[in-house]
Parts: sequence; structure tokens; C-alpha cells
Amino acid sequence: MKLQTHSPRTTDGFTLLELLVVLVIIGLLVGYVAPRYFAQVGKSEVKVARAQIKSLEDALDQYRLDVGHYPSTQQSLSALNEQPSGESRWQGPYLRKALPNDPWGHPYQFRSPGEHGEYDLWSFGRDGQAGGTGEDADIVSWQ
Repeated sequence: MKLQTHSPRTTDGFTLLELLVVLVIIGLLVGYVAPRYFAQVGKSEVKVARAQIKSLEDALDQYRLDVGHYPSTQQSLSALNEQPSGESRWQGPYLRKALPNDPWGHPYQFRSPGEHGEYDLWSFGRDGQAGGTGEDADIVSWQ
């Protein structure tokens, strides 16, 4: 009869060193991929803001065709969903859903008459303040 001897090195499982190597590799991958992923998220928010501004412009143009002029600054963009007093030719609502905020949760800015045309429509971007660069830059209807 043969005796079997077990060496302590033949046990199943991973060593602490193997686990640490795997964790370092995962950390390096996350450090490389995460910044690229979050940069894409920021770009998509800017694209959504531009698309929403375009949709609001279309609604404003329809409002103008019906009423004969764009809403005033005081009437604001809410005139697209709620009939302003004294506007008998209003045939809205001109938006299918409630007036959206920009992708960062800030209200869109509206001025009529505008400094850049009959009206100005813009978002202050991610930072919610005028100016800025990158994702913090203003997204405007006149460019």
C-alpha cells in the first residue's frame, strides 16, 4: 500500500500575491477606461442640450406662425405650453411634454427681443454660469 503525502503548496485557491496582481491590473484598466467613458458622457450631455434647443426653436417658430410674434421675455418659454393672457391666436401647446431643463438640471435662458436675433435661447452649460470652456461652455441658439 502506498502512502500519499500532501504538500502544503498543493492546496486549491489563490495566493495573496496572485490576488494583489489581479487587483493592480483591474485598477490600471479602470484608470485607463474611466476617463474616456466620462468624457463621452459629457459630450452626450452637450449633444442633448443642442437637440433640446433645436426643438425649442422649432416650437418658438410655430408659436410665431400662429401668434404673429415670438413670446416676450416676460412671457418666457412657458408660453409654449400655457396660453399667455391677451394672445387670442395661440393654438398650443407647442411642446408635447413639459418645458425641459437642460441636461444639468438648469432652466434654459430666453430673451426676446434678443441681442443676437429676434430671440436668444441658451444654456449656461454644466457649471450653470455664463462663459466657460469645454462642458462648462454656454450652448447657444445663435451659433
